[in-house]
Parts: sequence; C-alpha cells; structure tokens
Amino acid sequence: MRPAPGRQQLSREFITQHQRARIIAALAEETVSKGYRAVTVADIVRRAGIARNTFYENFSSKEDCFLAAQDYAVGEALRRVVEAASKVDSWQARVDAGIAVFLRSVAGEPALARTCIVEALSAGPAALARYEESLQAFVPLFRVGRKVSPHGEDLPATLEETIIGGIFWIIYQRIALGETDQIEELLPELVEFALTPYVGAAAAKRTSS
Repeated sequence: MRPAPGRQQLSREFITQHQRARIIAALAEETVSKGYRAVTVADIVRRAGIARNTFYENFSSKEDCFLAAQDYAVGEALRRVVEAASKVDSWQARVDAGIAVFLRSVAGEPALARTCIVEALSAGPAALARYEESLQAFVPLFRVGRKVSPHGEDLPATLEETIIGGIFWIIYQRIALGETDQIEELLPELVEFALTPYVGAAAAKRTSS
C-alpha cells in the first residue's frame, strides 16, 4: 500500500544528509560572523536549530565539522566543474567553462567559500592540510593542457600547482576584501592567466574574450 499523502517516511540516510548540511551551513555562517576560532559548538547548534546531541551524532568536534565543510565544498566544486567542462569540446573551452562555474559557486555560496578558502588557512594544521589537498584535486583538470600545448614536454613540473594556487590566491583576496559579489568578473583574467603557459598569450586572449 502507498503511504498517505504527506505521511511518507523519510529515509534515515536522507535525514542524516539534511542534518549534516544544516550543521555545515550553520558553521559557515558563524565562521563568517565571528571567525573560526571564536565559534563554539553551542553557536553552531543554536544557528542550525538542532539539539546538541544531534551535532555530536554527526561530528565529533568543531574541527571535524570544519573538515567536513571543506570536503563538501571541494566535492561540490569538482562535480560542477567536471559537469560544465564535459559539455564543451576543446580543452581551452573546458578551462573557461570550469573556471566560470567555480566562480559562480563561490559567488552563490559566499559563507561556505569564505570558510573554506579564507578561514581554512588559519583554522589549524588539519584544515590547512585539507586546503592543500583541495588544490591538488584540480591538478588533473589542468594537466591535460600539456597534451594540447606545443611546449608540453618543456613545461615546468609544478606549473599546474602554480596556476591553481594563483587562482585561489586571487579569489582569496577578493573574498577577504568583501568583494565576493564581484567574483565572477574575474573570469576573463583568470582564464587568460591559466591558458597562457600552454597555448600562448594570443590564443589565451581569444578564449577569454
């Protein structure tokens, strides 16, 4: 028999995912408001509108919640970037599409972006390590450029890390200055910056225009 309308049973997995998302969102909002070090579990619980024991059913500590926020942010960003890049043919166009959707994600979720890009650098060794891992997650997407570049074999081994680090640093600065709402305006500049070492300044300029 079908359950009566409005009385469907939600799965435990759905409830858990929803609770975790609410808690992560609350952590991000509190972090923006106070700075990560000043935030307490009580602050997170109050903003999320949950019981304290519900927090500890999902996370072992404030740091555990912060690391989960980083994992969530990176996972979502990668998913969106890969999805956007898969819809175009050339590698240059994929870079353009990927950076565009990444900037859109930052602009659309400013609290989470600030938490994972700005606050992560001062939230402790584990958060900093997770931040560095997040940068590495984007390396394969850029390394494909070596196959289309006439200089592929001669490009520096650390080129991808340098490009990704530069992109994140520019975004960091804009967020820190409170200019997250203008972040998407960086697209042409960042695309040209990312493509130039692989295809040359002229081709990079054409793609970013």
